[in-house]
Amino acid sequence: MSSVSVNHVSIDRLLAIMERLRHPTEGCPWDLAQSFATIAPHTIEEAYEVVEAIESGDKAALKDELGDLLFQVVFHAQMAKEDGSFDFAAVVAAICEKMERRHPHVFGSETIEDADAQTVQWEAQKARERQAKAKDGQPPSALDGVSTALPAQTRAVKLQARAGRVGFDWPEAAQVLDKIAEEIEEVRAEMGDDIDRDRLEDEVGDLMFACVNLARKLKIDPETALRRGNRKFERRFHYIEAALAAGGRTPSKASLDEMEALWVAAKRLE
Repeated sequence: MSSVSVNHVSIDRLLAIMERLRHPTEGCPWDLAQSFATIAPHTIEEAYEVVEAIESGDKAALKDELGDLLFQVVFHAQMAKEDGSFDFAAVVAAICEKMERRHPHVFGSETIEDADAQTVQWEAQKARERQAKAKDGQPPSALDGVSTALPAQTRAVKLQARAGRVGFDWPEAAQVLDKIAEEIEEVRAEMGDDIDRDRLEDEVGDLMFACVNLARKLKIDPETALRRGNRKFERRFHYIEAALAAGGRTPSKASLDEMEALWVAAKRLE
């Protein structure tokens, strides 16, 4: 097995910068005022900015955003070091151990034929890890470990995939379309004169869950697809605004039919 040589100068410098920012008397007031809870939203934001840089194909931006995301890891590790929980070295050691454990075909003697076989092996290893973490001898659930902190859409995909691995899944994507049609009718039934907001929200949630399931069955990431839909909407709506502005008008002064016609025109240009 070949060894990997790592230059520690850059990461040591970053760790020193973070430690200085959190110095009780010489540090930055803003950094000192932060906690795990207050930094968490920034961590999520930086992860999404990494995705945005990837989707834009901007490698320079990707380098910057990966640095920002790494800084979030260092920030959390520094706060944990301060309260005696763990430090950055422990974070690195833990992920190294996990990656080696989950890749026995690379770091051990096992053989994996292809990517599909690797996925099966990976999930089997994760299942063993969940079993080891089970409390009071209770059997683990197939859904254990799917974080409740994930965005709802992402969590839906993971829950569906986990259930699918134990056989609770539609065999064909077309069957999900039938489920979506069923859920649409259930939403429609709740949209009468006497609306029960709780029941309506419940049915809309079921419809959205089914749509996520369709994307998963078609091997499409629903988050990526929705971001693409958002960009398309922005592009077409900007066309409507520009077309109206050329005549000295704004959308608020135009009729819905007029804007719909411009929307169709924008579609034709794509």
